[in-house]
Amino acid sequence: MKTLHILAAAALTLFAAAGAQAETYEGVHTAVSTKSREEVHAEAMRTASAPDQNVTRGSRGPETVAVSKERSIVEAEAVRTAYAPNQNVTAGSRVNSKVISNMQHPMDVDVQAQQGSSAVAK
Repeated sequence: MKTLHILAAAALTLFAAAGAQAETYEGVHTAVSTKSREEVHAEAMRTASAPDQNVTRGSRGPETVAVSKERSIVEAEAVRTAYAPNQNVTAGSRVNSKVISNMQHPMDVDVQAQQGSSAVAK
């Protein structure tokens, strides 16, 4: 039992000696800057007095967005996609199934019906 206590004390002494190494203090490092104190102060004063500096993004109204398409075209594409047959069905939706859409798009049916009625009216 005495041997166990001696080995434990020796191990603790080794751990303490290894962990007791501290860094040396080198003092305060000098700041390296390309601007003088007056230039930094002037920049700080300009920034502090800038208008709307603490306003969160978007709180000054809607942000402008670059428009790539006309609204009517985007709306027509959205409606066409919403009415597409099997729009939410993919080949992996069901086990061992393939999606083969034989259905015509409802908007195409409407267009054909309108073209057919206009051809008959002529």
